[in-house]
Amino acid sequence: MNLKDLYISFFESKGHKQIPSAPVVPENDPSVLFNTAGMQPLIPYLMGQKHPYGTRLCDYQKCIRTNDLDVIGDTYHHTFFEMLGNWSLGDYFKKEAITWSFEFLTKVLNIPVERLAVTVFAGNETIAKDNESIEIWKSLGIKEERISQTKDDNFWIAGETGPCGPDTEMFYFRSNDEIPAKFDPEDERWVEIWNDVFMQFNKKEDGSVKDLPNKNVDTGMGVERTTAILEGVNDNYLSSIWKDVIELIESISNLPYEGNEKSMRIIADHLRTAVFISADKSGIKPSNTDQGYILRRLIRRAIRHAKSLGIDINSNWEEQIAIKIMDKYEKYYEEIKENRNTVIEVLKTEKNKFNRTLEKGLKEFEKITSKLTNNILNKDDAFRLYDTYGFPLELTEELAKEKLIEVDVEGFKEKFKAHQELSRTASAGKFKGGLAGNSEVETKYHTATHLLNAALKVVVDKSIHQRGSNITDERMRFDFNCDHKLTDEEKTNIENLVNQWILEGLDVVVEEMDKNEAIASGAECMFIEKYPDRVTVYSIGNISKELCGGPHVKNTSELGKFKIKKEEASSAGVRRIKAVLE
Repeated sequence: MNLKDLYISFFESKGHKQIPSAPVVPENDPSVLFNTAGMQPLIPYLMGQKHPYGTRLCDYQKCIRTNDLDVIGDTYHHTFFEMLGNWSLGDYFKKEAITWSFEFLTKVLNIPVERLAVTVFAGNETIAKDNESIEIWKSLGIKEERISQTKDDNFWIAGETGPCGPDTEMFYFRSNDEIPAKFDPEDERWVEIWNDVFMQFNKKEDGSVKDLPNKNVDTGMGVERTTAILEGVNDNYLSSIWKDVIELIESISNLPYEGNEKSMRIIADHLRTAVFISADKSGIKPSNTDQGYILRRLIRRAIRHAKSLGIDINSNWEEQIAIKIMDKYEKYYEEIKENRNTVIEVLKTEKNKFNRTLEKGLKEFEKITSKLTNNILNKDDAFRLYDTYGFPLELTEELAKEKLIEVDVEGFKEKFKAHQELSRTASAGKFKGGLAGNSEVETKYHTATHLLNAALKVVVDKSIHQRGSNITDERMRFDFNCDHKLTDEEKTNIENLVNQWILEGLDVVVEEMDKNEAIASGAECMFIEKYPDRVTVYSIGNISKELCGGPHVKNTSELGKFKIKKEEASSAGVRRIKAVLE
């Protein structure tokens, strides 16, 4: 049985309900470009909102992280990965969470106890050592020398303030060497496979820490890493998750995996991530901003490495690999099955665009080098070839070498490092969120998106639906299907209608009901398949009724004045409104 199926079956036997995986592009969450962890879609419920499925939940969640993009190509990093998780929302706590983690690892996955070790919170100046977890692990048979205590690595908090608490991490000895008697978490042969987070405190702005009335458990286990461990391989790409994809790349390139590992791993990883982004119902297409930029960068990087393997770029190599990937995942994710043609078209279109860019880059290289007087390609030109034409440094060096030209590699690396730092700084707002999000202002914007959606149906076309949204404490952004640029009259009428509803002081009513009942009652939702059988429905007077995770205000009179700041194209057939509440 697949690891995902084993995990869900085990936690269902412990009274948990399986919830659907959220889309890779989060709804109404400005903190990230993509869902980066299993807990992220559950933030409102970890903050205290009641979940329709109850207090014990489990799932497998699609996740994308781009902060490690430059290290993809090693044995264990991935941009897209699946995270197994189980949660207690004010229900069970440390004893059950740790005991079930241990039971799943040793009884279901049959991992020998002697290959396991754990870390726990050592305590600091304000919070005591987590003796409770230590004693639970000892009672289960984990020896004291296999329990390591740390301060920084075993305490979780989303930001500077808010819900927080200790965690305990489980490690597996991933080596054929003799297993050391004493556990050293700095020894790279010990690999973390599972983490149980215990949200038991609330940290206030003055630095004080108080017990939370409802204590939550949030756990996470990576599918790729755990599968590699269970199958006894030290390279994730040799596990059953990747093996057939790598074999296909070997066949297409007529090259062995050995000696070409980095390029083959990057192609496999990046195309898998591109499949999931382009299959997502949010309709992301390659572009130069936000999620579209990441998608473009992944596809182009895969193309560059395919070229380095001698693959005929004009063949349908990317389609073959995408089909292999989609065949593996469509059982678990409905959008993969539904959007196969969209995925193939996105990959093909971007490949053709990049091939033209690559040709332009080669012409630019010839132009630059023909004017050199000292046989040295400076850092600015080398970086422009990278940044504008997608030339990796290796390609520039290879082309330069043929002309007996040196490249200012160190200068390039300095510019590249400065570019990375700028990207991180620019992304700080995108990645600052977590449980610290959902401020009072953001809550108002959540409700305003419902009013805007309703107004668009009245003023423009009743067939309009939300295609995506992004909310910060400074503005809201709302994407919707529409075949034309809104006229000034339409924008004015939309503003006036939203403000009229705000002035009317309409109550926002929340109800729980069966999903089919909600849809039959006329409730609208963005991605019906992501919602569980039991759903939360928010109604605003008689003008709006939507399935939503919240949070929302109690009455529209709390919102202030609605003002459209900008209306523009987002992608083909999709328009975008940026608006504020004044």
